[in-house]
Amino acid sequence: MIRTVYKVVHFCLYACLHLCCSVAMVNIPKNDSVKAFFAYGDSFFDSGNNNFINTVVKADFPPYGKDFIGGKSTGRFTNNRTVSDCIVEKLGARDYLPAYLDPSTQDKDLLYGVCFASGSSGYDALTAKILNVIPLSDQLEMLKEYIEKINMIVGEEEANHIITNGVHMVSSSSNDWAISYTAVPIRRLEYNVSAYANLLLNKATIFFKELYKLGARKIVVFGTPYIGCFPLARTVSSALLRNCGKMFNEEAQTFNYMLKSQMEFLRSSLPQSTFCYVDYFKITKDIIDNHLQYGFEVADRGCCGTGVFEVSILCNELTPICPDDSKFVFWDSLHLTDKAYNIAVNHALPELMDCVI
Repeated sequence: MIRTVYKVVHFCLYACLHLCCSVAMVNIPKNDSVKAFFAYGDSFFDSGNNNFINTVVKADFPPYGKDFIGGKSTGRFTNNRTVSDCIVEKLGARDYLPAYLDPSTQDKDLLYGVCFASGSSGYDALTAKILNVIPLSDQLEMLKEYIEKINMIVGEEEANHIITNGVHMVSSSSNDWAISYTAVPIRRLEYNVSAYANLLLNKATIFFKELYKLGARKIVVFGTPYIGCFPLARTVSSALLRNCGKMFNEEAQTFNYMLKSQMEFLRSSLPQSTFCYVDYFKITKDIIDNHLQYGFEVADRGCCGTGVFEVSILCNELTPICPDDSKFVFWDSLHLTDKAYNIAVNHALPELMDCVI
């Protein structure tokens, strides 16, 4: 784990780029066969798992969660709900997805799915190691433990049904580019962009196949978002002008093209599987570039503090916040507001429904 102030600040400059759901009315067909939702990956999905591990990557303090139920800071890296929360709410499953490591998560909650995601994690195990968060390999181990628990609760047959008919959602890769390739550029010294994208693709494929071996059949994969136009990337690339970081977006798209193609291959090669790719880059680009049309006034900085660098421990109870976060696309310099997440998830619903129905 990185212990120097220099590297912690670099985490705050590049970590966890993730998002959530729209205000427009959407008609969702009810499907009783889908009982559970599972989330893996990073802070776009993390609903509080990082609260229970030894890492600096946390959001369990104000002003995070100020609009969540009871104004509670749950460890979600936004003012209210994460992407996965928005998804389960819109699909009628529950109000939010609980964190697996949260001791308050009860047996009855487990039957409807949980979140295994960890803020600042990625497909590359090095990414999680740098900031001492939960790598995808450990998230798989948590899933195995979860399966053992529900076997004890409902029996093996019903437990298998829950996993097989559940929707397994993955959001990763942003931190690989932000941390391992840029902030602490270990991978940049070893790989060019296309080679690193290929490395990430191989690691992602291994993870998806392991999910499949454990019984997952409906797998939703979010691509890397429009990260070059996130506030912190703008600060790094063009602090005063607030221009987008073209390099970051090119890296994201290099990987996304490979990932989407791989989803199609896996869908055709793994029997009875459904892999759904969500073009998160396109969705977040649309929201940021056309923010005025969605009722936002600010898209180049976050609501917390100056909005140009504050994230995680730098966005805290001593940090002033904007008077109306509904006017901001971003909550902090790397994560969207609940309103923006809702819009994002509404845009993702057509792809999501391919895996849900």
